[in-house]
Amino acid sequence: MGINKNENSKDAPKPVGKFAQTFISLYEVFSFIGRFFKEAFFPPYEFKELMRQCYEIGYRSALLISTTGFITGLVFTKQSRPSLSEFGATSWLPSLVGIALLRTLAPLLTGLIAAGKVGSSIGAELGSMKVSEQIDAMEVSATNPFKFLVTTRVLAATITMPILTFYTAMVGMLGALLNVSVNEGTSATTFFQSALESITFLDIIASTFKAILFGFTIAIVGCYQGYNSSKGTEGVGKAANSSVVTAMFLIFIEEVVCVQIFSLFNT
Repeated sequence: MGINKNENSKDAPKPVGKFAQTFISLYEVFSFIGRFFKEAFFPPYEFKELMRQCYEIGYRSALLISTTGFITGLVFTKQSRPSLSEFGATSWLPSLVGIALLRTLAPLLTGLIAAGKVGSSIGAELGSMKVSEQIDAMEVSATNPFKFLVTTRVLAATITMPILTFYTAMVGMLGALLNVSVNEGTSATTFFQSALESITFLDIIASTFKAILFGFTIAIVGCYQGYNSSKGTEGVGKAANSSVVTAMFLIFIEEVVCVQIFSLFNT
């Protein structure tokens, strides 16, 4: 008997349109996030791996963050002085730098640096494990790869980002102090007293919240891209690149939303 081409064409699955594919992708992303929360709050807990990831994400990013934070505080102070000197308000420099660093610059800079360094690392690492079937091997050996690989990295990034953010703010203040002390002879005590007087509890809460949000976003994006990568080595590179680009894009969006929300409490 011959094959009826019309019947086969009717039984063949229809290609999914771009509009429907978008909703499918969103469903997969939210399912991935939902699985993280499920795995994070139920035992067993991978404390040893969590501590190792905190070290990898936090300590090994300290040098790059220190350099960037110090230069940012130094340059921001230098660029702000001419504008304030026109009004004879150079004494406001410590307050200006303290507010700018803690409210916006420190969390945003730390988030962008972590997106480039940590996000790409997570995406490439999990992507290489995926294409080399190491994740499948973990499932066969009765190990929960999602909890061991994804949950620990997301929790580690969420925990360490606030610490790195305040560390960036402190290093940035040291850069600002160097500029102010050289040009105006201001002591460190006077500088930090003036800077801290202008910082409110709401500024600390806002900075902490943004740091937690940025850390979660960076890690969950990197884990999702790496955990679902394919096409061999090409997929690994694509996962690393997509992790950085997507995380940075989301960080800017979250920054805008957070600024709008916390500005309501300042009025």
